[in-house]
Amino acid sequence: MTYYGKVEGGKVVLPPEANLPDGIEVRVEPVDVPDSRKEFVAELLRIADSISGLPSDLAAQHDHYIHGTPKR
Repeated sequence: MTYYGKVEGGKVVLPPEANLPDGIEVRVEPVDVPDSRKEFVAELLRIADSISGLPSDLAAQHDHYIHGTPKR
């Protein structure tokens, strides 16, 4: 049987239906391990590099391209 819980205050809190007896050994394995910042940035850059046809000044002039304001 598998139960999913959350860490709250440094303790794993399981749903009431788990009803495990005190003292029982369990294995805790994180489900969602966030990517490190470096891996996250690398993935964003990979995605950005895959998009073609964007203006070279998009970062500096994003208000112009998104909202139609005059270029600075």
